[in-house]
Amino acid sequence: MSESIKYKWWQYHNENPEVYELFKRFTYEVIARGHDQYSSKAIFERIRWHTDVETTDEEFKISNNYTPYYARLFMYEHPEHRGFFRTQILAEEKAI
Repeated sequence: MSESIKYKWWQYHNENPEVYELFKRFTYEVIARGHDQYSSKAIFERIRWHTDVETTDEEFKISNNYTPYYARLFMYEHPEHRGFFRTQILAEEKAI
């Protein structure tokens, strides 16, 4: 049985906590600028473009497949910002 994307994300998240710290930092910067909604993919691109990050990989790599999980985690941990990122039902959620 292959590992789910969510499982792979969780492993990555646990091995690279600095990625989520950057995700939160850049999200709060966008919120401080007055945005009510924003793109989690744009946050990812900002992490990639503007920041040199050391991860457990030789090169900094982050899968676009992880974007919805970081958005959901942020809104779960910060319910006052629920709905800040638009989310869709994931394929894994449809299978349940």
